[in-house]
Amino acid sequence: MYPPAPPAPRRDFISVTLSLDQSDDGSKTRRRRSCWRTWKQLSRLQRNVILFLLAFLLCCGLLSYLSVAHQWTAPNGRPAEEQRGRPAHLPVLPAPRKADADPGPGPRPPPQKPQRHVRRGPPNLQIRAPHRDAGDRRQDDGRRRDEAADEALQGEGPPRTVVSWRGAVIEPEPGTEAPSRKAGAPARPSLQAPRIQNQRASPNERQQAVIDAFRHAWAGYRKFAWGHDELKPVSKSFSEWFGLGLTLVDSLDTMWILGLKKEFGEARRWVSEKLQFQKDVDVNLFESTIRILGGLLSAYHLTGDALFLQKAEDFGNRLMPAFRTPSKIPYSDVNIGTGVAHPPWWTSDSTVAEVTSIQLEFRELSRLTGVRKFQEAAEEVTRHVHSLSGKKDGLVPMFINTHSGLFTHGGVFTLGARADSYYEYLLKQWIQGQRQDTRLRDDYLEAVEGIRRHLLRRSEPSKLTFVGELAHGRFSAKMDHLVCFLPGTLALGAHYGLPADHMDLARALMDTCYQMNRQMATGLSPEIAHFNLHAQKDQKDVQVKPADRHNLLRPETVESLFYLYRLTGDRTYQDWGWEILQSFNTYTRVPSGGYSSISNVQDPHDPQPRDKMESFFLGETLKYLYLLFSDDMDLLSLDSYVFNTEAHPLPIWAPA
Repeated sequence: MYPPAPPAPRRDFISVTLSLDQSDDGSKTRRRRSCWRTWKQLSRLQRNVILFLLAFLLCCGLLSYLSVAHQWTAPNGRPAEEQRGRPAHLPVLPAPRKADADPGPGPRPPPQKPQRHVRRGPPNLQIRAPHRDAGDRRQDDGRRRDEAADEALQGEGPPRTVVSWRGAVIEPEPGTEAPSRKAGAPARPSLQAPRIQNQRASPNERQQAVIDAFRHAWAGYRKFAWGHDELKPVSKSFSEWFGLGLTLVDSLDTMWILGLKKEFGEARRWVSEKLQFQKDVDVNLFESTIRILGGLLSAYHLTGDALFLQKAEDFGNRLMPAFRTPSKIPYSDVNIGTGVAHPPWWTSDSTVAEVTSIQLEFRELSRLTGVRKFQEAAEEVTRHVHSLSGKKDGLVPMFINTHSGLFTHGGVFTLGARADSYYEYLLKQWIQGQRQDTRLRDDYLEAVEGIRRHLLRRSEPSKLTFVGELAHGRFSAKMDHLVCFLPGTLALGAHYGLPADHMDLARALMDTCYQMNRQMATGLSPEIAHFNLHAQKDQKDVQVKPADRHNLLRPETVESLFYLYRLTGDRTYQDWGWEILQSFNTYTRVPSGGYSSISNVQDPHDPQPRDKMESFFLGETLKYLYLLFSDDMDLLSLDSYVFNTEAHPLPIWAPA
């Protein structure tokens, strides 16, 4: 027997022989492996990743091709999206008069970078307008866009939609659609076509004085407060309220009407590059509506520049959270960055004048954009107040609760602060809507009769007719300067067919408002006046308490002078306005630039400047003075435009 074979030695490796040069049959040819076989040998994960990458690259290439092709198909080499954001044909302005030539480069702030975070408080804007950096290539695209608009404003090329410097609009060609038209939105009414002015008439001597005053005020703002809300001319600094360039936006249409082409161009560039509403800041619904929203809408109507309508729509959307209350009566304040609305810190109520004096602007915004929510929210307030009890022969209390929707603090009736523009907007909404809503007219007529019955008195010794206040049945001979809007409103109503004795009352109250200025040593009205009801020796009709003798550069007197002159042709009203302008120049003009409100209208030697120039001095006071002194009675005709309570002209609607 043979012994058993020894076990095979243990190997801990495997030997593999690879032959790249020979096939299994010993041939020298290289094996050819197909791509499909290689693909099949990949794992499922690897194949999915490769397919995803190929699909992604294909989509990117397709989108790039469409984008390039879309730019080539748009006219002027601009993308179609940008073309849609501009009006079909920008209006062209006639060349400015020689006096408008003002040497020196205008401020050209750099484009604002998008905010990376929201910050509470006013924005950190530049005090002075920065000069253009010729080497900064990153700003070229934005500058080309603004320069193209400026060239259009200068009259390069024949226009199809022309707006003269005087503010008269030539109706656009048929088929031109309003910017920001939403799909399916109702067609907006067409505008009336005011008288066409082919050439701009030279300003007369008094109008030129207003232009000089505006330039002096603007020079101070431009130098010391550029991009900020208000100028502090004495300290050569600025103050913030909303942080939205309030004075600049409020003055846009004034510059256009006065023919200040250079200043308007600078302001437009700031609006284009710097005016951003994504800010964590509270704004007052009423004040921001009449000044910012109204200013942007008016600038759009006078220029045809879609930039202003786009900004207006953005701002209007940010104000809408104020209407989210149980009663639909809006809160007084809203944060335009966060969308949080709330009442003021001192009360849970809103002011009646504030919630009922935003309708002109919101209605017009809906008409231009086709978005109904603006008009519906504002008109819901009007309908609600119309149906409320607690009025006294058409007169309304000063406060309304946002939760219950009822008047509060009843028994106090005034045409001054917190109630004044309610009556003004009853009439002006009726006019804006082609006098179709008879409820507005009837509420206004009832209120005028309530004023006659409860608030009207005559002073001693000159028998001046004035409007006082009523508090729980007790009459007070107190009249705010704000009430001086009433003569102009009454005259406007009479012009539109309301009782002729409204014009008689307007004339009488106009005399009183003039005397409120004339009987002061400075020739400027105090904020509040008290009238003598009983004859006293050596006493004037108008008395002023120490706390009420300040003047804030308010426009109400010159506003009514404008209406009375336009509707009567009596040049006495122009002379009265000229006296007031001279007083402004004497006692409120600051040599370094700007005008300042004053604390004492009774002391011509020391009027005590308060170091603040309100935005309405440029937006209202100087605008109304310029229109008052105009020889052209059709300049911003009262048959074509209605002015909001901040003097921003909006068109009267034509029948659809």
